[in-house]
Amino acid sequence: MTTPSPTPELAAPRPRGGIAQGVNDSLVIAKRNLIRMSRIPEVIIFGVIQPVMFVVLFSYVFGGSISVDGNTSPAAYREFLMAGIFAQTVTFATAGAGAGIADDMHKGLIDRFRSLPMARGAVLTGRTLADLVQTTLTLVVLAVVALLVGWRTHTSAGEVLGGFALLLLLGYAFSWIGALIGLSVRTPEAATSGGLIWLFPLTFISNAFVPSENMPPFLRTIAEWNPFSATVQAARQLFGNFPPGYEAPAAWPMQHPVLASVLWSVLIIVAFRTLSVRKYRSATA
Repeated sequence: MTTPSPTPELAAPRPRGGIAQGVNDSLVIAKRNLIRMSRIPEVIIFGVIQPVMFVVLFSYVFGGSISVDGNTSPAAYREFLMAGIFAQTVTFATAGAGAGIADDMHKGLIDRFRSLPMARGAVLTGRTLADLVQTTLTLVVLAVVALLVGWRTHTSAGEVLGGFALLLLLGYAFSWIGALIGLSVRTPEAATSGGLIWLFPLTFISNAFVPSENMPPFLRTIAEWNPFSATVQAARQLFGNFPPGYEAPAAWPMQHPVLASVLWSVLIIVAFRTLSVRKYRSATA
C-alpha cells in the first residue's frame, strides 16, 4: 500500500504590480460595472428623472422669488441656478457608488475578485470610473433640459467644457467618499442612507440655490469655504452665468473658484482613495 502524499495548499494568487497593470485591471472592472448598469436601465432612468425634476421645480417655483445681486427676474435666477443643479447632480451620485460597493461586499463578489491576480485598488477605481461615465450621461441629459427651460452660456466652448470638467471632477472626488461609506456599512440600504444624509447640509449650506451674501455670517463663512460652493462658483464663472455687475464675496475660494475647485477635488480624491483602499484591504483580509 502506498501512502497518498498530502495535497499542497494553493496559495492565493498575488496581484500583479505596475501602474499599467493597475490601469488595465481598473478598466476591466469599470467595463463590468457599465455592463451591469446597462442591464438595470431603471437605475439610469431614475437617476436622470430626479435632477430634471429639480430643474423644473426650482426654475418655475422659485424663479422670480429670489434676488440674485438685486435682480429678481426668472431668467437671471435660472442661469444662476443651473450650476448648482449640475453640481448637486454629480455629488448625489455618491449614494449610488456607495450602495453598489456595499452590494458587492454583501453578495461576496469582492471575495471572488480577491482570488484573481489583480491590483487591489482596481475594484474601487473601476467602480468609481463606471459611476463617472453614468454621471456624464446624466449631466448631458440635464444640460439639454436646462437649455429647453431657458438656460444659456455666455462664454467660449472651451470655457463651457472646462466648467463641466470641474463638475465631473467634483463628482469623481465625491464618489470616493461613497466608496468609503459602502465599505464601512453592512447593507446597500445603509450605504444609500449614509451616502445622502451628509449631502443635504453640504449642498444647501452653499451658494448653489441662493447667494451666500444673504446668509447669516456664520453660515456664510461655511458656505464660502465649502468645496461644493467653490465648484459651483467656478462653473458659473466658466459658463458666464453671473448677473451684470456681480461682485464675488471676499473669501479666497470665491475670488479664485477654478483653482479652489481643483484643489478641493484633488485633496478629496487623494484622502478618500487612500482611506478607501486601506479599508478595502482590511475588510477583505
